[in-house]
Amino acid sequence: MTTTTVSPAGAHPGTPQPAGPGRHGKRTAGEGRMAAMLLSPTLLVLALVIAYPLISAIHQSLFRADSGLDADGFVAEGEAFVGLANYFDLFVGESGRRFLNAFGNTTFFTITTVLLETLLGLALALAMNRAFKGRSFLRASILVPWAVPTAVSGLLWRWIFQSDGIANTLLGSEILWTAEGNASKVAVIIAEVWKTAPFIGLLVLAGMQIIPEEVYEAAKIDGAGWWRQLGSITLPLVKPTLLVAVLFRMLDALRMFDLPFVLIGPGKESVETLSMLAWDESNQLRYGSASAFAVILFLYVAAVAIVFVKVLGADVTGAKQLGAKRRERKANRTQKAEATR
Repeated sequence: MTTTTVSPAGAHPGTPQPAGPGRHGKRTAGEGRMAAMLLSPTLLVLALVIAYPLISAIHQSLFRADSGLDADGFVAEGEAFVGLANYFDLFVGESGRRFLNAFGNTTFFTITTVLLETLLGLALALAMNRAFKGRSFLRASILVPWAVPTAVSGLLWRWIFQSDGIANTLLGSEILWTAEGNASKVAVIIAEVWKTAPFIGLLVLAGMQIIPEEVYEAAKIDGAGWWRQLGSITLPLVKPTLLVAVLFRMLDALRMFDLPFVLIGPGKESVETLSMLAWDESNQLRYGSASAFAVILFLYVAAVAIVFVKVLGADVTGAKQLGAKRRERKANRTQKAEATR
């Protein structure tokens, strides 16, 4: 049997061709070095703004301010290595009570606000995705709450929730929104949902825009109504985008600081979050315990991110889509190779 080697135009038959990335998907050493050089500035910035502060916080959390008398009888101040004592103190005494309260507030605000923002954002996306007069104005106006800085938004809502503000005027009551109690929690939730629900709405709208219209037309021909289309077409196809949007909002809500700080104020147990507690400890020059609070918050955020990425399948970096495209190209090459045999 005679074997014929197919060569590119201008090449001698039988001449071995280089296996470049376009032929077999292999990456050469030069491409790897070029990729490392292009990524090195980004990795350097990440090391400076993320890795170094994190390592410094972990190191600081192992120390505690200490004062005493030196050998000559003078007062000496410094930091003493205490190991994991700062972490153990998070669960005992007054520090433990404040930590558990802040942890509960952080979790409550995160779950409540993200749930309401997801429902409202989905409703906004469905409204903006429909063709009607004034849709462009709605899409532009919905950016306004998201564009307002959080500190400014907190001040605006603080004026609304004053004792003689618009909220009490409309309700015909005298609710102390900015004092201790459940009313302050409601005020924070309302302000947070108003500001960040458009973020989820815009991301979900972007996911809806790439759904082919032919899919809905086929569903209408099969007799599927609006609710059936929503449950069988829209929600399943926008699920990856929705998961990424919810993940970003949860990570942001877990770090909530400026809105309750400006709207309600510091030192309020009803709205104190982990970020506010870490700030208060550092403001009292207790850097060891403040660093311990910050490290716990980092681990909390990291755990939530891992659950979303690994368990729920949130494709944050687009790696799954790239992997699917690579597998599709590989399958196409295999089919072409088999067809030419």
